[in-house]
Amino acid sequence: TMRNYFDSRGWMEVETPILQPVYGGAAARPFNTHHNALDIPLFLRIANELYLKRLIVAGFDGVYEFGKMFRNEGMDRTHNPEFTAMEIYIAYKDYIWMMSMVEECLEKIALATNTSTRVKVGENEIEFAGPYEKLSMYDSILKYTGIDVSEMDEAVLRDICGQLKIEIDASMGKGKLIDEIFSEKVEEHLIQPTFITDYPIEMTPLAKKHRSKDGLVERFELFVNGKEIANAYTELNDPIDQRERFEHQLVLAGRGDEEAMVIDEDFLRSLEYGMPPTSGLGIGIDRLVMLMTNQSTIQEVLFFPQMRPEKKAKVTSTEDFVAIGVPVEWVSVINKMGFNTVEELKAGNPNKVFNDLGGMRKKLKLEITMPSKEAVMLWFS
Repeated sequence: TMRNYFDSRGWMEVETPILQPVYGGAAARPFNTHHNALDIPLFLRIANELYLKRLIVAGFDGVYEFGKMFRNEGMDRTHNPEFTAMEIYIAYKDYIWMMSMVEECLEKIALATNTSTRVKVGENEIEFAGPYEKLSMYDSILKYTGIDVSEMDEAVLRDICGQLKIEIDASMGKGKLIDEIFSEKVEEHLIQPTFITDYPIEMTPLAKKHRSKDGLVERFELFVNGKEIANAYTELNDPIDQRERFEHQLVLAGRGDEEAMVIDEDFLRSLEYGMPPTSGLGIGIDRLVMLMTNQSTIQEVLFFPQMRPEKKAKVTSTEDFVAIGVPVEWVSVINKMGFNTVEELKAGNPNKVFNDLGGMRKKLKLEITMPSKEAVMLWFS
C-alpha cells in the first residue's frame, strides 16, 4: 500500500549501498567489516539517508527506498539489530507538508490491512484517521512532568535527571539529556498518533534550523501506542551549517558518546553543489507491521529474528581434573557422578565423593585401582 501510494505520486524507488565507507544518517552504533581486496574498513549501514539526499542533489524530485538497516545495539520487544525501514525524500517540501502526507498514507495502510481506520493494538484502539495531535518536544515534557526544560543548560538538566531518577552518564550532552527525560517520562503516554515536533538543535545534526524558534530544528517524530514509528525533518541543506553540526558531534564522540555521528566529507561536498529545500521521512516497517497486526513483539513479525544464543553448560577437560590429582581413568566416572567441572567437584562433600567412587566401581564392575581416601581428600584442598 505504501509503495503504491508513493508510485502514484511519481516518486522513484531506488537502492543505495548497504556497505558504506562512512556510516551516517542516524545516531547509532554500526557493525564493522573489512574489504580484503581494497584493504579498507566498511560498515553495514545504520541508515540510507545521506545517499538518498545525494540523489536529491542530482536532480530527482522524490526518491524512496525500502531496505535493511543494521544497528549494533541492544535487543528488546521493539528492537532487532537487523530491521526493515523505509526512507523517502521529496524536494521543495517541508516537515509541515510531511505530517499531512504521513496522516494520509497511514490512514490508507490501516484501511488496507484492517478495513478500518480504527486498529486494535493490545488493550488500546488506535485511530489512524487524521489529523493527529501535535506537541512540541518542550511542551510534551512540560505536559507530563510539569517541568519547563526549554531554557535549561546542561548542568541544570543533569540535576533534573537526578531528581527524576533517570540514569545518565558523562558522555551525554544537552540534547541527549532532554531525550532521556522525554523517553522516560513522556513516550509511554503517547497512545493515539501524536506528532512530537521542534526538537532541540543538539539532538538532530541533519535537520534544518527552525524558521522562527531559536535553538530548535524542524523535525517531528510520530508516536503511536507509546513507541516511535516515524521520524522526519525539513532537511538541512546548508553545507557550512552541516559541517559545524558534524564538528559538534565529534566533540560528543570525544566525551564517549558512541552514537555520535562522524563527518562525511563526500556528503558535505554534495551539499556544496546545492540541495533544494527538501523534506525527508523514515518509518520503521517492522514496528508498523506490529501495530497493524496487533503484535506485542518485533520477533512476531520477523521470520528469522536475532535470538540470544543458548547457554551451553561448562565442561572441564580431562586435563583439568588430572591437574588436581584425579587419576585419568577416574575422570569419566567423576563425570557420570554429575561433576562436569572442577568447581562442581570441589563444591561436593569429600567423604561422600569417596564413598560414591567405591559404589560406582562396584556398580560398573570397574577393574581400576580405587584411590585412597587421603588422595581423594587432596582433590578438595
